[in-house]
Amino acid sequence: MTIGLRHLAAVAAIAGATAVFAGAGTASAMPTDYRCTAGQVDTTLVPGDPGAGQRYAYVQFTAKPGVSCNFQGALPLTLAGADAITVTPSTEDAPLVTIDAGQSATMLLHWTGIEAPENQVTPSSVTVTAPGTTDPRGVDSDPQITLPWNQGPLDASVDTHSLDVGAVTAGAAPVR
Repeated sequence: MTIGLRHLAAVAAIAGATAVFAGAGTASAMPTDYRCTAGQVDTTLVPGDPGAGQRYAYVQFTAKPGVSCNFQGALPLTLAGADAITVTPSTEDAPLVTIDAGQSATMLLHWTGIEAPENQVTPSSVTVTAPGTTDPRGVDSDPQITLPWNQGPLDASVDTHSLDVGAVTAGAAPVR
């Protein structure tokens, strides 16, 4: 009877070791492993509702067919032809936003537009840097997304010269 128990214990030990080795090479993907790349999303600049000198627009990202990826926080953004403008990204803690094929996420842009024309500047384009540089299949992707700026001038005076960039949130831009 003792030999049978030893044999059973040995078989159990080998089976356990095999299970440990079998699992050792397997890694499961974390949600942050699939940051959206420029090539995984269609990106548009959507006008927001202006009011009392305040101007708004949304950078809208829509996942392409077969894509599931995510964003978190405010993405780096630059304006071409608007050196006087200070781009200020949100620094608030933001949840991870995952979009699947056909779903959208947006990033709010805010600025003022009430100064005299000589104290305003109109950028030629806006460039957003996507968080991912490769998709899950390992295909390289240019992280830059450049869109023509079609949202009018921004104040560029000493007192008002900033573009505030919000964190990416789930959902499409509001329809005005």
